Amino acid sequence: MSTRRTFLRNAAALTAAAPLSGFAETTYPLPPVRQLTQGPKFHWFGYYDKLEFDPGNRYILSNQVDFEGRTPTADDRIQVGMVDTGDNDKWIELDKSDAWGWQQGCMLQWRPGSESEIVWNDRENGQFVCHILDFKTGKKRTLPRPIYALSADGRYGISADFARIQRLRPGYGYQGVTDPTADVGRPEDSGIWRVDMSTGDSELILSIAEISQFQPDSLPDDSPDAHHYFNHLLVSPDSKRFIFLHRWKGSKTRSFMTRMLTANLADGSDLRVVDPSGYTSHFIWRDPQTITAWSRHESHGNAFYHFKDVPGTAQLTPEPIGLEKMPLNGHNTYLPQHNNEWILNDTYPDKVKREQHVYLYHVPTDTRVPIGNFHSHALYVGEWRCDTHPRFSNDGTKVVIDSPHSKGRQLHLIDVSEIVKNPPA
Repeated sequence: MSTRRTFLRNAAALTAAAPLSGFAETTYPLPPVRQLTQGPKFHWFGYYDKLEFDPGNRYILSNQVDFEGRTPTADDRIQVGMVDTGDNDKWIELDKSDAWGWQQGCMLQWRPGSESEIVWNDRENGQFVCHILDFKTGKKRTLPRPIYALSADGRYGISADFARIQRLRPGYGYQGVTDPTADVGRPEDSGIWRVDMSTGDSELILSIAEISQFQPDSLPDDSPDAHHYFNHLLVSPDSKRFIFLHRWKGSKTRSFMTRMLTANLADGSDLRVVDPSGYTSHFIWRDPQTITAWSRHESHGNAFYHFKDVPGTAQLTPEPIGLEKMPLNGHNTYLPQHNNEWILNDTYPDKVKREQHVYLYHVPTDTRVPIGNFHSHALYVGEWRCDTHPRFSNDGTKVVIDSPHSKGRQLHLIDVSEIVKNPPA
């Protein structure tokens, strides 16, 4: 099996060989873009699979920071707030966080099913916690465990070990709490917890020790000294199951390997290895049985694939999607407001102009519609790079991205209403 290093090198070569501006195959003009946040401070949201817009699509959440270009320390505090698009994009400060990273922020998001509750992670008294703020009443609650993702009904959250993640994948966990399992490769007391968002009660439903022994034949390049961890958790649209990436690396390897698994949200049962390739990257649920993920398969190499989350998944051949129109890894989501006919996606900076390309892909007609090309300065690399991570509004007519093309990372709003209301024939 090829190494992950070869996989990444091949992906980089493909990026250099395929400038994406040539995919404008429709007559749509680039839609209007509006900068939502301003300096001198910097603003960004983070990951692409969280709810950034309130249910009325007026308020847009954001993190705020006063520096860029280095790893945050435990003493670096950010502000959490939101932009009021109904009042000249006014910045509204809400609170603070001492538990954050450049890629995913502090997991700031609206609580599904609520009109006014906002969720984010923080650090208090030497522990990572989760806050829930009702911005209309000002009432704030604190849960004793941080949140990675929320169920679509807003009842439950799933949590991972952010101290362990930070040690093994700096930039995706949080500073300020020492990993208590640092000397253990496969700990029994670390893993994934289910959290009741009303009471704060939590239960460890999957341990790293358990998963590191599950279906060992699908553990490529595992070694006795490998350290295992979980990352990138996401609950299914029907709130019944969840995805997680199981990753590990040994002391003599420079990069990690990956499996994508799913399990029941209720108790972690009915485990399934959905993608054992070792190369799973960005993914999203299309529906409760289908996951769209960038990975590698012998049938079509590096590509986006539909993986089925059904019993016996590992024996199923995934179906490629957008082979010619989505040939590069990106942060992909569907627009459920439009029957999942559209995929919102982006790219990393190309090798020609260092532009990040944000686009919509119309699945029924295999059509790619560019919605913006945004320059990313060469200083934005590694842990503190600024991926666009495109996020859509609840009505599917607007997109917000993080981009540094205008004097540092800021939020930018793209109006895609004319595109989605007039799909390609």
